[in-house]
Formats: sequence, structure tokens, C-alpha cells
Amino acid sequence: MDRLQGSMEALSALQITEDMDGLDVQSKSLLQYAEVLAVILRDTIAEYEGYSWKEVAEFIEVDSITSTMEVSPGRTNTKIRSDATEYHNLNEKTSLFDLAFRARNPQISTEDIQINLHIDVEPQKIYNPGYPIEKRGMYYLARRLSSQLSLALNVTDYNRLAKCYSIWICRDEIPKEDQYSISVYEMVNTKNTAPNTVSRENYDLMTLVVIKLGNTVYNGDKEDEGYELLRFLNTIMYPHKDNFMSTVSEYIDFSDNDALRKEVIHVSTIEQIKYEGMREELTEELTKEITEELTKEITEELTKEITEELTGRGVKALILDNLENEIPKERILVKLQKYFSLTEEKAKWYYERFVSGE
Repeated sequence: MDRLQGSMEALSALQITEDMDGLDVQSKSLLQYAEVLAVILRDTIAEYEGYSWKEVAEFIEVDSITSTMEVSPGRTNTKIRSDATEYHNLNEKTSLFDLAFRARNPQISTEDIQINLHIDVEPQKIYNPGYPIEKRGMYYLARRLSSQLSLALNVTDYNRLAKCYSIWICRDEIPKEDQYSISVYEMVNTKNTAPNTVSRENYDLMTLVVIKLGNTVYNGDKEDEGYELLRFLNTIMYPHKDNFMSTVSEYIDFSDNDALRKEVIHVSTIEQIKYEGMREELTEELTKEITEELTKEITEELTKEITEELTGRGVKALILDNLENEIPKERILVKLQKYFSLTEEKAKWYYERFVSGE
């Protein structure tokens, strides 16, 4: 396997989501990293067939990578934030994307012109929440496509429309016969009475991908279609097993992360380094230990810093999700206290903060 280079933030997110009790909120935090997204995109987007995970990670458009908080160098260049998470239209319900971003379309891009795919990834705890997920997915695709036309221009340029993907990852309440499957819905030309046909890229603008997981145990074979993707999602989307890090490390390599190694050396062992000649020997020893037992090497100080930031983002996602579904304030406060171990006072503080739009 051509493994991806893992970032410090992604490693911390993997550790923080160990229990995965509140799937929707926790998985949104986890899926914001290029190395995690690349595994998903490689096996769900037709334009990326035949590319390595590393190449797919490089396709993610840099304009979609943003940061609203101040972090140390080297920790921001793999975090993906939505470049259009919310669309408003008069008399229409507000649509919130869990994670929306852009990525290069290598099939039609050139050295001089880059054409992007518009992608959103939607983790869902329940496959059948009372309506077909597929209908909701098509609605999201339609909004993602229509949002590309600027309202600021007097002339509507349909040539600017680029292909959209909506990828839904459903975990629970999957019919047994459908568990661990991938369904793809796309635009096709089914009939022509004329001798000429239209290029597919001019009408195939929306593709819906529905990934159904299911039982916590995945017994697929390596020869099965989608095996690598389904095994990866089974590993990260459920409470972590004892072999969690060894499985994740088959996809993402954290052992050669300079930023991580320097952070661990600085926080954990700076007092032990008395002579310059000892530094190389100590670094080699720490690198070996990190490879064998990554989850135990992140210090309490570093974990606390990243945990606080991710908790705030997770709290915000839970509040906005529940408000969109018209969940009463009292129930939201109970969920905040349950999933994030907050006091009632702290839960109310977060609620008022994010409801007011801060």
C-alpha cells in the first residue's frame, strides 16, 4: 500500500474519537483531515480511479483548506473546512453540509486550467431516519450544483458548472443484506433518437454515493470490491478495538512525522537532552517508540490543547445539527452534558454562544 503521511492533528482526532458514542458529532471532527478523506475519495470518486491515496490527497483544493484558529506551524495544512457549508435562499429551508470542499478533477484539468470537483461528505448514525437518505442526498447535490452560479453576475454562465459528489456514510440500522455495501447514483443518457451524442461531462454533474456499514464486525475478503475502504471505515467509525492503531497505520503513516516527533521530544524529553551528541540517539529511540505505541506517546499537555479545540467544534456541530432538526433547547443541553461531559452551566454557555452566531 502507498500509505499517506499522517498529521499530528489527525492522530489526536483519532484518539479523541475512541468511543464514538455520539457518531455524528465525533465523526465530523475526524473527517476534516486530508489523509482520512483521501482513503474515502479514492474508492468512491470515478475520476480518482487508478490514483494512489497520496495523489488523491494532493488533489484536494488548497482554497478549501482554511483555519479560523491560531495554531503552531505544520498543523494546519491538512485540515479541511467547508468552503460553502451553508446556503440561504428566500423561503427555503437552510441546508447545512457536514463537510464541503473542492478537489481537482484530473480528467479534465490541464497544466494551465484547473477544474474542481465539488464534494460533500455526510456521516450519518442512522440509515433510515424516517425518510430516504437518497432523496436528501439528491437535494444536497442540487443545492451544491446551483450554488456555483454567482448571484452577483448579471449573466448566468452554465459553462462554469462543475461536477458534484455527495458521499453519505451510514452506520446503524442497516438491513442485514445491505450491510457493508456501496451504492452509486449518477446521471446517465438513457435514450437517443439523434445520430449525435452529447459528451458525458456536459450532463453527468451529480453523483450520489451511499456507503452502508452495519455490524461492528466486518468480515469482508481482500478480493471484495471496496474492501480497503470498508475496512478503514469500520475501523474508525466504531468504538476502537485493540488493533485499532495497527490497522489505521496500514493506511496512514504517523511514524515519519517530523512535527509530531519534534513536539514529543520538546514536551516529553527536553530536560533529558544535556548534550548535543545525545540528540540523534534519543530521536531514533523515540521514533521507534512512537511507531510501536503511538497512542501512548502524545503528552497530556498536547492532547489537552487539541482536545479543547476539537470539543468546541464538536459542540457547535451538535447544536447546529439539532437546531436544524428542531430539537428543543432542553434536549440539546442534555446531549451536550452527556456526550462532552459538560456541566449544565457550561452547556448553556456553549448553547447561547453558538445560537447567537459567535
